[in-house]
Amino acid sequence: MSTAITTPAAATPQPKLTDDAGRIASNTESTYGSTGSTGMIGTTGTAYGAPRTGIVERVGEPRPVDADIVIPVYNEQEQLAESVLTLMNHLASSQIEGWAYTWQIVIADNASTDDTWAIASRLASQYPGRVRAVRIARKGRGRALKLAWGESRAKVVAYMDVDLSTDIHQTGTLVGTLVYGFADVAFGCRLFDDSEVIRSAKREFISRTYNGMLRMLLGASFHDAQCGFKAMTASAARHLLPYIQDDEWFFDTEMLLLAQATGMRMYEFPVRWIEDPGSTVNIPDTVRKDLKGMWRMNGTLNRMRVAATA
Repeated sequence: MSTAITTPAAATPQPKLTDDAGRIASNTESTYGSTGSTGMIGTTGTAYGAPRTGIVERVGEPRPVDADIVIPVYNEQEQLAESVLTLMNHLASSQIEGWAYTWQIVIADNASTDDTWAIASRLASQYPGRVRAVRIARKGRGRALKLAWGESRAKVVAYMDVDLSTDIHQTGTLVGTLVYGFADVAFGCRLFDDSEVIRSAKREFISRTYNGMLRMLLGASFHDAQCGFKAMTASAARHLLPYIQDDEWFFDTEMLLLAQATGMRMYEFPVRWIEDPGSTVNIPDTVRKDLKGMWRMNGTLNRMRVAATA
């Protein structure tokens, strides 16, 4: 099996996430916006699930494009410029074939302590309209995505890892599937039989074990929660982001579980993926936090089920 699509097949109003007895607790420091005359997912400076003070500096402004493609970074001075230029050149040249859409690359620097922000600022200044940058006061990939997506004016919000481990030639599938209305959430999968993946046996074992636990314990219908190649429509983002509690690596899993629980159309597709040997992910710490997140989500999903049948 190469793809998984969770129906309904046609666009339908999304059921509201539960309240009262089935309430999903949210960050009490947050201010949740809604799309207004600006077209933004959240209000300027405010992202769903993140404090107002999260973004402390910007170069460039959100534009009303088809897709915002966010690259969350932390201390990535060595590869940031090359990756952004590679992605930008691909996006600029690929519009003449396959999917066609307008785009903006968003560098989301979450509290880097090296020259990452200086490089991000320079790129945004050199390529106005194509690249913008935001600097965030605190670490956390999930926090960076909430903030960057929360002030987006795009029809689709996406993200990919700075190492471009997933083949960027598949960006058209990721974004185009949503721009053209075929799904609400799209994401890559490294675990399908026809995915082409190069990574260590240790990382492969951990990934398969984790995703197997999600399916067995939480009823996940998807196969790969952690691939750094995901996108949502602006409507899906408005619906989901206020309820995603995690600000770090479990953000992806929580997003997909909530999307499934609320009946969103999900498109999962095989990707070509090469592990970055220089990855700085702390695997033991990430595993511990993922297990804690799974325990919390088990309670959340159970409350949602009870509320739905009440």
